[in-house]
Amino acid sequence: MKDMAPIPELMQAIGARARAAAAELAFARPEQKQQALEAAAEALWETRAEVIAANAEDMAFGRDKGLSPAMMDRLMLDEARIEGICTGLRAVAAQDDPVGAVIAEWDQPSGLHIRRVRTPLGVVGVIYESRPNVTADAGALCLKSGNAVILRGGSESLNSARAIHAALVQGLRAAGLPEDAIQIVPTRDRAAVSEMLGMTEFIDVIVPRGGKGLVGLVQREARVPVFAHLEGIVHIFVDASADPVKTLDVVLNAKTRRTGVCGAAECLLIHESVAETIGQGVIRALIDAGVTVHAGEGLQGIEGTVPATEDDWGHEYLDMEIAAKLVPDIDGAIAHIRAFGSGHTDCIMAEDPAAAARFFERLDSAILMHNASTQFADGGEFGMGAEIGIATGKMHARGPVGAEQLTSFKYLVTGDGTTRA
Repeated sequence: MKDMAPIPELMQAIGARARAAAAELAFARPEQKQQALEAAAEALWETRAEVIAANAEDMAFGRDKGLSPAMMDRLMLDEARIEGICTGLRAVAAQDDPVGAVIAEWDQPSGLHIRRVRTPLGVVGVIYESRPNVTADAGALCLKSGNAVILRGGSESLNSARAIHAALVQGLRAAGLPEDAIQIVPTRDRAAVSEMLGMTEFIDVIVPRGGKGLVGLVQREARVPVFAHLEGIVHIFVDASADPVKTLDVVLNAKTRRTGVCGAAECLLIHESVAETIGQGVIRALIDAGVTVHAGEGLQGIEGTVPATEDDWGHEYLDMEIAAKLVPDIDGAIAHIRAFGSGHTDCIMAEDPAAAARFFERLDSAILMHNASTQFADGGEFGMGAEIGIATGKMHARGPVGAEQLTSFKYLVTGDGTTRA
């Protein structure tokens, strides 16, 4: 660390190496990429004791830093979570290679044959906070899609990220691919983030993974294009036709399974016709599970709730808290979500197919769900093996960003001495 170059020079060097690696990765054979990821999974599992030891250092750092319980949960690695990371690496390895896939092809009357094929974006910059598993997810997905990646983890996860990164590099080496394809920024200095946001000559897209502060900073200051979501203001609407058992199971899972993930439910909207039945039952079950329910008018009589304020609508708790509100009908729920949602994930609990169809048609969140826990808002659960993030913008990528979403396309045009009249 003492001999480290000044941050601008350090980042320029990392960027130049990433650009060179990306040029080579763009035509790497699918078998090589698969081999690299499988070897990385093996190396990670073999070194799990070292990874857990490195994570213990990060956990101590996080405690000293005063991280919240939700953030500490995101940071923590144990053998089961490392096994999950290895499974994710193997799942990405086994996927079809997106690079070179033909999206469409056609013939023109001029005699030209035209193909639109998938091509890598180039260099992806990933800036993330406490989740060390992002190191593996981002590295794997970028490699699979033929992109080089520059990883800048949070200060609290630096040791864990380095240990995981070492396994990824072993995989690259085993497959004969450039080790600079997956690089990690070796400093906690925040100046490295500022440098990345302006590295337009080296980085093609930035993906921020973290809280509102980080994502807001990136979206405000980046000169490089960004795939991101600012917040996960996730709503569940309980329709008049909702099944009480399904609703209870889904709402409890969506809120309490892991409160710190972006797919955790943050607001419960209840059709007023079921306020005394399903509504009361679900709210009492949440309270019994240890959730603080910020209740709107008509629900405050339920014992154990606390009165909601205007600040509770559109609030991302990332904790054992949820807002709850009565709405007159499905259109009231839709209007509330349009006003306070973040375009991430929203769900309807309904047995009436017309209600579900209306919810799907009239909302434009990146992910809409029917009778399913919002905790499924995850690339791995979508069959992508992993995700580099959730994108709520409307350009290029939306929802979970997997390997396919990390590609663009180019046109391959073939003639036979064809000239234009």
